Amino acid sequence: MPPPIATPRSRALGFGLRKARKARGYGLRELARATGVHAAELSNWELGLRVPKIEEVAVLLGQLRVPAVERARLFDLVRTAREPNWAEKEMPDAPAILTTLAEYERTAAAIFSWQPMLVHGLLQTPDYARAVLSYGGSPAQLVEQRLRVRMTRQAALREHRAPECSILLGEIALRQQIGGPETLAEQLRHLIDLPRRLAVRVVPAGGGFHPGLNGSFSVFEYSDLPAIVFLDQHRGSAYIYDEEQVADYKSAAKTMGSLALDVDASRAFIEGVIAELEA
Repeated sequence: MPPPIATPRSRALGFGLRKARKARGYGLRELARATGVHAAELSNWELGLRVPKIEEVAVLLGQLRVPAVERARLFDLVRTAREPNWAEKEMPDAPAILTTLAEYERTAAAIFSWQPMLVHGLLQTPDYARAVLSYGGSPAQLVEQRLRVRMTRQAALREHRAPECSILLGEIALRQQIGGPETLAEQLRHLIDLPRRLAVRVVPAGGGFHPGLNGSFSVFEYSDLPAIVFLDQHRGSAYIYDEEQVADYKSAAKTMGSLALDVDASRAFIEGVIAELEA
């Protein structure tokens, strides 16, 4: 069984429960004893990894003497936490980890992402994305399903309330000939044509050690929830919610930003790579 995933709605509920607990000065184990809930289960509720029943939330809110307006808000979150989100409605056959990622992206206030080896999925052209997704002989039907998910995620970022995006690409990502020279050249031209609010910046190769050499990562920031980190690896993906660990990644993001070219210099750099491909 795959590990549970905290959805944006369950996180909002969990954050509200945690805030209410701390407002009354309860420790996690103290509240668990007072309400007869296992501490591990209460922790999962606060992290958004599990969704409690409405009667369980009622017990917690009663013990914490939560004001009526906040009680109503949290009860509403409980009732809707299990409802399909926008991405699940748009892509009913897609894996939960992808629809959750799409919803995290769509609801974020700001996104930072570092991609050292590949162009970020939110910026990929269909041909480039298809070449990536086809690796390993994946069935054509699965490739097309994942491609639709990727294109739907991109469409969400074209909405009027799209998050502020800062996407850093390693120089290697611009030179890996995914799909061949023509596909790569088309992909690089697409990066130049992107709206400037999708701030694409290049980190040139050849410098000394920096935290980005440990791999790709994304930081999602929200107006009313704590930031989270998303790690996407070859054999799986993971979210990081721990505040100290998230702070470490935000510090790494700041360091990476100091190493990246600005937007105009990055576009000039990409144009140079295109010229080399077409020479």
